[in-house]
Amino acid sequence: MVYDFHTHTFHSDGSLSPVELIRRAAVRGYRAVALTDHVGLGNCEEVLRQVIRDCDLCRRHWDILAIPGVEITHVPAGAIAEVARTARRAGARIVVVHGETLVEPVEPGTNLAAVQCRDVDVLAHPGLLTADEARLAAENGVFVEVSARKGHCLGNGRTVQVARAAGAGLLVNSDAHDPGDLLTEAFARQVALGAGLGEDELQAVLVESPELLLRRVRQATPGVV
Repeated sequence: MVYDFHTHTFHSDGSLSPVELIRRAAVRGYRAVALTDHVGLGNCEEVLRQVIRDCDLCRRHWDILAIPGVEITHVPAGAIAEVARTARRAGARIVVVHGETLVEPVEPGTNLAAVQCRDVDVLAHPGLLTADEARLAAENGVFVEVSARKGHCLGNGRTVQVARAAGAGLLVNSDAHDPGDLLTEAFARQVALGAGLGEDELQAVLVESPELLLRRVRQATPGVV
């Protein structure tokens, strides 16, 4: 089974419609996929309005948990909590924050704002994650992403090392923008191992952490996912 909590559709910079992305994920063997298009305060509610309907449709007809979410992207660090609250109220079941990847000009302080926010589920590709950020992620239940995406994966080794030391939960996500970006079970394992995780840690990162996040989503929204 494959779990993936970070993907993009044509509602931001992905190439596929939500329904086609979900269908392709189902055929790849996904158990769950979150659709997390890039949002700020201005487009958050409209993107979610459309994605929620498609996720609902696909869950009724296909054997896959399609989860509406967002990725809060290049928002001022001081506004992340506000946008996360807005996303929750608009129906986001997964809230991802676009972290301080090494290849984009993300505002410093974004990682810290994300891991301090109770409305955030995942800090994506955090780049040079600090020990304090990892500790806060562990305390606040924010999962830290091991990214399969080119460029964003450059910080994976440090992410694993620092998050592991702090006891923060780790997830492997695709950050898919195109069909070929979607994970397979074998490739997710390779990404995890390449980031420095051991064979004895794969079950926790690839199965237990995703299932924990899904339980949290179900508890927050009974009957929705």
